[in-house]
Amino acid sequence: MSQRFSHQRERIYRAVLESRDHPTAEMVYQRLKPELPRLSIGTVYRNLQLLAREGRLLELSGPTARFDAVTRPHTHFRCGACGALLDLETVPYDPELDRAAAERGLTVTGHTLVFTGLCPRCAGRQEPA
Repeated sequence: MSQRFSHQRERIYRAVLESRDHPTAEMVYQRLKPELPRLSIGTVYRNLQLLAREGRLLELSGPTARFDAVTRPHTHFRCGACGALLDLETVPYDPELDRAAAERGLTVTGHTLVFTGLCPRCAGRQEPA
């Protein structure tokens, strides 16, 4: 069933599309609230989840769900200290992972690869061992 056009949904989508920081629903809400004063956080959550189900956004799970407008398979890095979520464009997607799953009779509909650790800013603040 197709959804009817929604100005708010399109602004929510564009907010993620224009972002490089893989925003949370709260981040999207805070960015759009001045422009759309009647916007509710519930509307943002519902529309982000709908856009993810439609395949227009990628929902990245974690302590707090983050959203990415780049839906092709790619790799991420999550900083365990500050929570930053970054694209790792230089780490190529490996289709062999899908083939290995298929050889075991599994039907892969998607996956994400997320490296974890410390970003350069947070690593610089760590005490030497």
